[in-house]
Amino acid sequence: MGINVDPIPSKKAWAEAIGLKKLRILSDFWPHGNVAGMYDIFRDKEGFSERANIIVDANGKVAFVKVYPIPQLPDIEEIIKILETIKG
Repeated sequence: MGINVDPIPSKKAWAEAIGLKKLRILSDFWPHGNVAGMYDIFRDKEGFSERANIIVDANGKVAFVKVYPIPQLPDIEEIIKILETIKG
């Protein structure tokens, strides 16, 4: 499951553009950036979150965090490998 601060139509278009079919992407749009703020990645001045991947394991423990430069797209293959490692 993914979470971001964009409204649902934007997330749907993004997921379709990169070929994500089974990933659920929840909206952190309202209250705007509430979850991102809990992970200390919301940029109050700009009104959006850092570009980051945070993986939380089945026990609710943060297992992986990586913050990327805003213009850089995260490496999906890197994330898949990490998920496979966590999954065991």
